[in-house]
Amino acid sequence: MLKIEVSEVIKNKCPEFKGAAVEAWVTNTPYNEDLWQEIDEFTCSLQASSDVDDCKEQYAIAATRQAYRRCGKDPSRYRPSAEALRRRLLKGMKLYQIDTLVDIINLVSLRSGFSIGGFDADKIQGDSLVLGIGREGEPYEGIGRGLLNIDGLPVYRDSAGGIGTPTSDHERTKMDLGTVHLLAIINGYSGERGLQEAAELTIDLLKRFASMTKAEVKYFE
Repeated sequence: MLKIEVSEVIKNKCPEFKGAAVEAWVTNTPYNEDLWQEIDEFTCSLQASSDVDDCKEQYAIAATRQAYRRCGKDPSRYRPSAEALRRRLLKGMKLYQIDTLVDIINLVSLRSGFSIGGFDADKIQGDSLVLGIGREGEPYEGIGRGLLNIDGLPVYRDSAGGIGTPTSDHERTKMDLGTVHLLAIINGYSGERGLQEAAELTIDLLKRFASMTKAEVKYFE
């Protein structure tokens, strides 16, 4: 597994941070009906028990929003992905259907409240990732978003630059139908609470819906 380091600036601003990395060998597909049955069931449950204003109160989302403020970003302008997904469902909108791997990551994020980076590990350059803070003018192409201003956002960088923030991952390392080597990074700005459960859920869904053959989990801080 790639080495994942947390920079001193993140440790100082977000001392509660803990992460989990799931590396897995999988088969991606355009759509999985059984997975979407689970997504639809979760959607109905969420819509019956919550409203839009509840989103930012969920503990993992609240902690990620606080991390944004500490790092210099307004979380209401650049929402963490877990919050954006929940808000979308609670506004009565359908979840985007992308492909099975992306849909799995989205379901784990929805259930747990963690913003999760999902990467094609074979597209990552170098042998390590470092979690730091985005700089002014730093180039970053968010998936489906074009150029994204990551100044003040927590960002994972490989040897070529940024690949993942809690708001959006980078086009360069995104998963696609050819992805066989997945790296999912679960960002626990609230600490270790729920982190193991989210990693275990990720592996369970990959086994059931993405023909996972091998996996490794690593916790880091």
